Amino acid sequence: MRGIMGNSDLIFAVAGVGALLAAILPRVLKRRPFSLPLACLLGGILLYILPIGLPRLDPVTQRAAVEHITEICVIISLMGAGLAINRPFGRRRWSSTWRLLGVTMLLTVGAVTVAAHGLLGWPVAAALLLGAVLAPTDPVLASDVQVGEPVDSEKADDEVRFALTSEAGLNDGLAFPLVYAAIAMALAGGSAWAGEWALVDLLYRCGMGVLVGLLAGKALGRMFFRAQRPDLRLAEHREGFVALAATFLAYGLTELVQGYGFIAVFVTACTIRAAERTHGYNGVLHGFIEQIERLLTAWLILLLGGFVAGGGLAWLTWQGAVTGLLLLLVVRPLTGWLGQLGGRAGPRERGVIAFFGIRGIGSLYYLAYALGHADFGVPARELWAVVGFTVLVSVVLHGVTATPVMARLDRMRARAAEKTSGEPATQHL
Repeated sequence: MRGIMGNSDLIFAVAGVGALLAAILPRVLKRRPFSLPLACLLGGILLYILPIGLPRLDPVTQRAAVEHITEICVIISLMGAGLAINRPFGRRRWSSTWRLLGVTMLLTVGAVTVAAHGLLGWPVAAALLLGAVLAPTDPVLASDVQVGEPVDSEKADDEVRFALTSEAGLNDGLAFPLVYAAIAMALAGGSAWAGEWALVDLLYRCGMGVLVGLLAGKALGRMFFRAQRPDLRLAEHREGFVALAATFLAYGLTELVQGYGFIAVFVTACTIRAAERTHGYNGVLHGFIEQIERLLTAWLILLLGGFVAGGGLAWLTWQGAVTGLLLLLVVRPLTGWLGQLGGRAGPRERGVIAFFGIRGIGSLYYLAYALGHADFGVPARELWAVVGFTVLVSVVLHGVTATPVMARLDRMRARAAEKTSGEPATQHL
C-alpha cells in the first residue's frame, strides 16, 4: 500500500513540475531555438531514466487511456486554432488551406503508404494506416508556427501562419476517413468495403461534422454576443472556461450523430470567431483554451519522453526509422511545395509551409483509436515504435527550427514592406 501511495505522491509532484514548465518555459524560450514540447520531451526522458519509481507508459496495454487523453488534448487544441483565425472563410481566401488538404495531404498519405508497404513489407491496410496517422499536421505541437492570439493583428493575416493553422485545424478531421478506410480494409479485405466507406465514413461523417459545427457555432456565437437577456450574453461576463463548454458540446453532439467531432470543433470555433471578429471576448476564450492546451501538452510530452526512455522504440527497425525520416525530410517538404504552387504564398513562404508539417499528439490518437478497432497484421509495438519515432524527430527538428525560421521570415517581410511604400507587411516573400 505504501508503495502505491508513494507512486501517487510522486505522480502529483511530477504533474506539478509539468504545470510549472508549461507556465514558465514559453516566456523563457520565446526567442530561443528551443520549444516547450522539446523541453518537456527531454525532461520526460531524464525523469524516467532516474530511478525514482515513476510508472511506465505502455500504449499497448493502456491503449484506451492513451486514446482518450490524446483525444481531449487534440479537440482543445482545435478550438484554440479556430478561435485564433480571423480571415473570413472563402474559396480564394483559404486557397492555401485547400491546396494543403486536397494535394499535400493526399500525396503524403500515398507516399507513406508506398514506403511502409515497400520498405517495411507491411500489409496494405497497415501501410495505409501509417500514412493516414502520420499525414496530418498537428494542431497541438504547431503553436510556434501558427496564428497568434486573436488580438495579434501582425500575425492575423500572415500567410504562413494562417496556412499552417487552418491546415492543422481541418486535416486532423479529414484524416479520419482514411483511418476508417484502413480499418475497413483490415476487417473486410478486398474492395467490398469501399462503397459503404465512401457514403458513410467520407460523405456523411464529414458532412455532419461541418453541419453540426456551423449550427453549434452560430447558436453559441449568437448567445455569447447578441442574446436578448444580459445574463446569457456571456461576452459581457468574460468567462474563459466557456470555451471548454463549446469544445465539448460541439464534439459530443457530433459524435452522437456519428459525425467527425474534430471537424465540428474547428468549424464551431471559426464560426464563433466570425460572429464578432474584433470583440475582446475572443481573446478571453482563446487565452483560456491556450492555457489548458499548454498544460495538457506538457504532461503528454513528458509521458512521451517516458515512453522513449522506457524502451518504447525497441521495436523500431531501420526501415521504420527511414520511413519516418522520409516523411519529415522528403515527402512533406516536397508535397507541401507542390501543393502550394500557384497559390497565395510566395517562394520563401511556400518553403516554410512545406517544411513545418509537424507531427504530434494527433498521430498518437489516431493510432490508438485504430488499434482498438482492428488487427492490422503488424505487431502493435512496431506500429507504436515507428509513429513514436516520427513524432520524436518532429519535436526535435521543428522545435529547434521554428523560432529562428519564423523570426527570419518576419524580419524579411518587415524589410520588404519598408522598401515598398504602400505595400502591406504581409506581401509574399
